[in-house]
Formats: sequence, C-alpha cells, structure tokens
Amino acid sequence: MSTDPGWGAWDVTVAYGGQVALEGVTLAVPQGSVSAVVGGDGAGKTTLLRCLAGAVRARSGRVEAPPQREIGFMPTATGAWRELTVAENVEFVGAAHRIRGKELRARRDELLEAAGLEKVLDRQAGMLSGGMRHKLAFSLAMLHKPRMLILDEPSTGVDPVSRVDLWRLIAQAAVDGTAIAMATTYLDEAERCATVLVLDGGRVLQSGTPDEVMADSPGTITATHQPPDPELAWRRGRIFHTWHPGPPRPGEQPIAPDMEDAVVAAALSSLSRTGSEPDKDVS
Repeated sequence: MSTDPGWGAWDVTVAYGGQVALEGVTLAVPQGSVSAVVGGDGAGKTTLLRCLAGAVRARSGRVEAPPQREIGFMPTATGAWRELTVAENVEFVGAAHRIRGKELRARRDELLEAAGLEKVLDRQAGMLSGGMRHKLAFSLAMLHKPRMLILDEPSTGVDPVSRVDLWRLIAQAAVDGTAIAMATTYLDEAERCATVLVLDGGRVLQSGTPDEVMADSPGTITATHQPPDPELAWRRGRIFHTWHPGPPRPGEQPIAPDMEDAVVAAALSSLSRTGSEPDKDVS
C-alpha cells in the first residue's frame, strides 16, 4: 500500500449565498479505510462529500484529494442508467474513462462477479432489484480503480441482504487500498468504519474513532420503560433510552452508549445549549 498522502477536508467552510452549509468541518480520508459521515437531513453530509469531489468550492479551509479523474463517486440516486443494460452501463462509464477492449472486459468481469451481477449483463438496469442497482452503481464507481471513493448514502433503501453484500464490496475496496468517504443513514455501518464524523446543521457534533465517539458521549444515558421526559427519550426495542446533560443522579444506573445512543446524545446536548426543539432523527 502506498504512503497516505493526507487526503480530506480541514476546517472547511462552505456557503451558498448567505447560507452557511458547512462551518469549520474537518474529515480525514486516509487510504485503506472507510471514513463515515452521519447526520440528519440538512446536516451537510452531501455538501462535504461534493466538496471532497471538487464539485463544491470551499469558502475557507483546505481540501486535499486526488485529481477528479482518480475519484469515484456514487450519488444517492444509485448512479446507474435505467434504460441501459448492465453491460451497456459498464461500456458507457468505461468510455468516459477511456477503458476499452480486453481491459474493460476484464475489469467488468471482476467487479460484476464480486457483486453477483455476472449473469444479468443483458438486463436493463431499471429491471434490476433496488439492491442490484446499488451494487451496479458501486461497480461503475469503481470501474476506473479510483484512489478515492465517495459514497453518498449507498445503502439507503436497500434490502438487508443486499446491504450486507454492498458493505462487503466497500470493505474489500478499503482493504485494496482505496480511500473511502461515506455518508450513511445506518449507524451500525458507521460503527464498523475507521472514523465517524457526526454533523448537525453544518457543524461538527462529534468526531473520532467509533470507540472515541461512544466514549465521549455527553451527559448520562439510562434505560427505562417510562421516560421522565419524552422529549429526551428515544425508543430502543421494548424500552426507552433517555438522556440528561449532567452526571448520574443518586440511584441512577447509566448504560454504556452504542453508536446510536452517542449520536442522539450529541444532538440533544447541542440542542440543549441552543434551546432548539429536539429532533432525534439523526440517522
């Protein structure tokens, strides 16, 4: 594996007109690992990824990334052309990257076999299942062997089996040395990544390894069947987890947070400081 060139975004601020979309955000994207970005709608996830891809210019801060021709991008809307067959999708993207002939066929066969799509070359992408379309889009993003791969919620709306398959492809790409930045709506996926960045309203709530994010969870989290304050509670199966900003109270038994607890607690802590209405949809 080559030496990590130090790709990522450092203290980046992005504004659209007078609206700040990112403010002082840092995300390192080293080679051979997956860096996760999580947050609710409007958190700034897509803006950060587009900034890394060179599609959005930062007002301030520093962005380091390979040339655009060495970046793969998979957008939220799958990134495959429904009217084209699987083979035609590959040929179309291959032509854009000037990959042809034996080289294209070898790369196509390698990627589609890994994705379980080798038997559907003549099927239109629009006729594939949602999970198969997402795996095709991933294969297209990887066709030119990018040094950096940017994935914008690649598994959203995918069935559980296909999500496992897709995550296997992502993990293998990292093992092979690709630097991967991924926005995800699934916190169990974020927990498997090398680092996690939690955004809210364009600002950083938490960042670090999954263990660091969970260990730095603010306040106290408890499990209960009857939360004392429904605005500070969220359902976990048959019980509720509830949060308050201070240390454990007398007789209170705090629980060790998982990634979902840590992200919700970070959001509630931020809201308690600003006085905003709680919104626990931070996936």
